[in-house]
Amino acid sequence: MKLELIVILAILLGFVVLEILFTQFFNKPGQTRSDGLVESISTAILTLFTQPFAIAGGLGIAALVAPDFQGALEDWPFWAVFALFLIFDDLTQYWWHRLSHSIPWLYNLHRPHHNAPYLSIRVVYRNNLFYYLLMPGLWLSGALIYFGGGWVYAVYIVLKMTVIFGAHSDVRWDAPLYRIKWLSPLMWVVERTISTPATHSAHHGKHASDGITNYKGNYGNLLFFWDVLFGTAKITRRYPEQMGVENLPETSTAEQLFWPLIRTKPVEQIYRAETTSPETTAHQTPT
Repeated sequence: MKLELIVILAILLGFVVLEILFTQFFNKPGQTRSDGLVESISTAILTLFTQPFAIAGGLGIAALVAPDFQGALEDWPFWAVFALFLIFDDLTQYWWHRLSHSIPWLYNLHRPHHNAPYLSIRVVYRNNLFYYLLMPGLWLSGALIYFGGGWVYAVYIVLKMTVIFGAHSDVRWDAPLYRIKWLSPLMWVVERTISTPATHSAHHGKHASDGITNYKGNYGNLLFFWDVLFGTAKITRRYPEQMGVENLPETSTAEQLFWPLIRTKPVEQIYRAETTSPETTAHQTPT
């Protein structure tokens, strides 16, 4: 196993331990048996198959299309290659995420991530099995690795996953820092640069009327800066009391994981419920 994967696994387990110690990791509020199945299966399939397949696929396509450019980035400065990953992985994921809340069939692939009535390290990889397979950033990362960015990607992905784990965990690392007045200017910069528990929990909030939820915004994964740049940011330094999405029809474990192979409702009906409820239309942002 590669060193960066060991580090990511260790960080993930660290957040799991923190949630076991300080929150209800095994018994989240409102959870059902289906929640555990969706999270376990989607996480296993992503880590064991989807992500390796997509990265290898991107690498293979790059080798086929541009064989003369293998290793072309090896002499580039670290910061320059790192910037390429920010653009071709993190920025494209921002737009993939944003489009997933705008295009009905994409929303059905992403809906399982929001179906949980809680936020936790458990939901980091919770998505339809096709969601990550189609994500452009994974394929483009594979291409950049072929072009010589492999060791930079190792650093990049550890940093990115650490931020994403921290933003999804209900062990809110930013909350005590907000209470320290002299850190407020620093936190002003931090919360506009990377995703934090406060900004990302707003994206998972259930009620727009709470003044915190920004379901149609706060899409950033590593960099929250993309939301600031493209006008989809909402920063309150507070956390929604309830998570999820209102007025969605019931769905099964199989549909969450395998749509469109398994479906119980037309995708337009599911998307319409999400986009036309009073709680969500009140805070939609232009796309």
